[in-house]
Amino acid sequence: MKSILVTGGCGFIGSNLVRFLLQQGYAVVNLDCLTYAGNPQSLADVQGLPSYRWKRVDITQPLAVEAAIEAARPAAILHLAAESHVDRSIDGPGQFIQTNIVGTYHLLQAALKYQRSLAVAERSSFRFIHVSTDEVYGSLGDHGRFTEETRYDPHSPYSASKAASDHLARAWSDTYGLPVIVTNCSNNYGPYQFPEKLIPVVILKCLRGESIPVYGKGENVRDWLYVEDHCRALQCVLEKGQPGATYNIGGDNERQNIELVRMLCGLMDELHPRADGQSYVEQITLVADRPGHDLRYAIDASKIQRELGWRPLQDHRSGFRRTVQWYLTHSSWWQSILTGHYRLQRQGLDAAMKLDL
Repeated sequence: MKSILVTGGCGFIGSNLVRFLLQQGYAVVNLDCLTYAGNPQSLADVQGLPSYRWKRVDITQPLAVEAAIEAARPAAILHLAAESHVDRSIDGPGQFIQTNIVGTYHLLQAALKYQRSLAVAERSSFRFIHVSTDEVYGSLGDHGRFTEETRYDPHSPYSASKAASDHLARAWSDTYGLPVIVTNCSNNYGPYQFPEKLIPVVILKCLRGESIPVYGKGENVRDWLYVEDHCRALQCVLEKGQPGATYNIGGDNERQNIELVRMLCGLMDELHPRADGQSYVEQITLVADRPGHDLRYAIDASKIQRELGWRPLQDHRSGFRRTVQWYLTHSSWWQSILTGHYRLQRQGLDAAMKLDL
């Protein structure tokens, strides 16, 4: 049973990936320091398995990272730990610099030291997979898609910090020979997503009878990737990806934000109708746009499809239905979050306006 070390395994994508890898027969060591978005309850169903271990480790602490890797003795590291919400990066960019850039540096250094200590066979098969975002590429116009050769053009503190971490990962590959693979994915959605992101916000605002905020005119376009499809792609990269390569992972599922919100409201109308018989669409409210809001993201995933044989299984509607159903049947998970500091309030606008002054 190969041991895989996953950083950020209590987060949204991380918890889904940990569960998926365990189902595929891997042993998993999860490093997560439990920031606001790290929730061990997202892995409550696997906590008793002998093939799963969680260690509370902050990747910005180099000695702790080094010790954790040495103890885990992994065959590969999948690095997902990151501050990831654009709005929060506008309010507090410093933590994004620390976690996404400094933390990645410490992890790369520790991974390199560990990899060089391995026997020849294990050293050659070791992999460091750096999981990143399509936001590093900036904004598209009405046409075209991001490829692995697209020039980086980040516009938010979040995307800039992820772009920096991508460059570090590739530098450790080119300079030191660490077998790094970089992946850049489109917007993920699905179970266990912290309710500050668009899709869970819409679902929970519907349930609470509150206004559903849509930035600007809702014309911004995103390519939506169901999280389990992403996990399957990462398994393909882990098992068949080439060191030094980059793979774009997208759902081939572009939607304008307003179109997506209306579709989610329609699913809610079907699966959890309002008591007054009205549509949840009535709750949609256009609000001031996010500063620096990129117009359109779209991923060209033909390389991973062609070279590794991966394709998304969820179509333009099926994954969204699954997601709505999950939030409706797992209210205890999200209710425990909303009793804390975060109560679905908007972030990222007030601080930016103050900085502009």
